[in-house]
Amino acid sequence: MLTLIFIFTLIGCSSSNATAPTYNKNNLIVHYIDVGQADSILIQVNNKNLLIDGGNKDDGEKIIKYLKAQGVTRLDYVIATHPHEDHIGGMASIIKKFELTKFYAPKKLTNTATFENMVLALKNKKLKINEAKPGDSLNLGKNVTCQILAPNSSDYGDNLNNYSVVVKLTYGNTKFLFTGDAQKQSEKELLAKGYDLASDVLKVGHHGSSSSSTKEFLDKVQPKIAVISCGKNNDYGHPHKEILDELKKRKIKVYRTDTAGTIVFESDGKNINKK
Repeated sequence: MLTLIFIFTLIGCSSSNATAPTYNKNNLIVHYIDVGQADSILIQVNNKNLLIDGGNKDDGEKIIKYLKAQGVTRLDYVIATHPHEDHIGGMASIIKKFELTKFYAPKKLTNTATFENMVLALKNKKLKINEAKPGDSLNLGKNVTCQILAPNSSDYGDNLNNYSVVVKLTYGNTKFLFTGDAQKQSEKELLAKGYDLASDVLKVGHHGSSSSSTKEFLDKVQPKIAVISCGKNNDYGHPHKEILDELKKRKIKVYRTDTAGTIVFESDGKNINKK
């Protein structure tokens, strides 16, 4: 069993095929990669690349192939939102394959083989895990603000989902919110902190589960578009009907990876277009 104590001493404290859509590389491009019942999101702007989550273990090579098809040779930032297998399963493979500048994760250790493999891959590249803290910003270049908003507590017990790193990205006048698997408790904390959550595009928390996306949270985010990353005929019944009904009632346009495959949006700072 790998000793994990060293990690936080290092902390300073349609389908995902290889065919890329045509878009303007001078704009912001957000790829919600189809990894089934899992999460993986690539953000490209100002010649910088941010990867949020790495799908399941079997998704590693698929994600690598997709990233290469987008011209990715270096990942400036990688965020592992929380240590569930469907978010970090492919991370070890991805870390081994690409040059990587900075890696973020919540301060939560697990003793799973998946987590240990990710840590070993980082250690072998002499990289550290940076604790994701609310208020931290990622430098993605001009006209971009990318800020970490959660987790806002240090102990969620065994509920790994609430440790999820939540990120808001603003490009010009367009805004995107990425929530990992953050559930109601984390959403409540975000509201209590008084963050500006308003966003044009919301990555719906926890694959569209009723454990997330409270009415109060949606009231503050007020998205025009919602993206749900989930697998076809998954065992969890995601996305749950009550969430879909609530999004429909609010006239929010919903895109799902289980029905649409990989979903790509392009923003010029004023308008967001689906590619």
